[in-house]
Amino acid sequence: MEQTQHTQHQAQKSWYDRYYKLLLAIPILFFIICIGYLVFVYTQTGDIIYKDVSITGGTTITVFHKADIEEVKLALSEKFPDAEVRAISDIRTGEQQGFFVETRAEAEDVKKALEEYLGFPLTSENSSVEFTGSSLSSSFYNQLRIAIIIAFLLMGIVVFFIFRTPIPSLAVIFAAFADIIMTIAVIDFFHIELSTAGIVALLMLIGYSVDTDILLTMRVLKAREGKVNDRIKGAFKTGLTMTLTAIAAVTVSLIFIYTFSDILRQMFTILLIGLGFDIVNTWLTNASMLKWYTQARRLE
Repeated sequence: MEQTQHTQHQAQKSWYDRYYKLLLAIPILFFIICIGYLVFVYTQTGDIIYKDVSITGGTTITVFHKADIEEVKLALSEKFPDAEVRAISDIRTGEQQGFFVETRAEAEDVKKALEEYLGFPLTSENSSVEFTGSSLSSSFYNQLRIAIIIAFLLMGIVVFFIFRTPIPSLAVIFAAFADIIMTIAVIDFFHIELSTAGIVALLMLIGYSVDTDILLTMRVLKAREGKVNDRIKGAFKTGLTMTLTAIAAVTVSLIFIYTFSDILRQMFTILLIGLGFDIVNTWLTNASMLKWYTQARRLE
């Protein structure tokens, strides 16, 4: 008789009750893979990201003259293999207005090579030259890293103050941290060199990541109506709508500025990747941790 009742009780359980721990294992496994990949990148480069000229220091030469970008790259590739060449386009018409070159080489060397290729001297009227020292760029990069660490600490303090319970608070913090780690791992996988604007985008991602996690935790722990599954479902509808709205806005912006601004393109790309991971880490990682916590504490 008891065995029959137990079987009926198991049958009445929803699929989420049966498989939420398995759902939790998927992002955790991917998180571990991402950590391993970042360790590999660190052993190869001395940092967990690939950095562009704005972080490492170097030369940026902007030329207000139309040119074939691929031909410019080919002309510079032998002397400056790290050189990045990008077009400058009119934001309204899409017509090319010029191009710019970024490299770690000295400004005079790059300028001379460009003059040889273009066949005319570069002056203040048809070009601009910027050189950033490595010490200045390194200092700014370190400040941005400190800013991210401080943002996480302050976010953690606020979360602990709101919920006053260790496990749900740590789940929120871990979900936001996983968003950042997974996003950086994907950026590294595609060998995207981060600029200072890209670091700022990671800082913005912390705010985007934590809002849905706090919404979910507030609904599950603070609300009293319905069972835990119902609260998670209600939070899921609201939170997913918020995230998908942000993804739609970022995607549209990315499409419109894709060929016009490399800085904005990188920022929006990072936000888009991070928001995608936020869906996974909020509704698989954090939700499953909260479900486990409420079952252990018999709060359902």
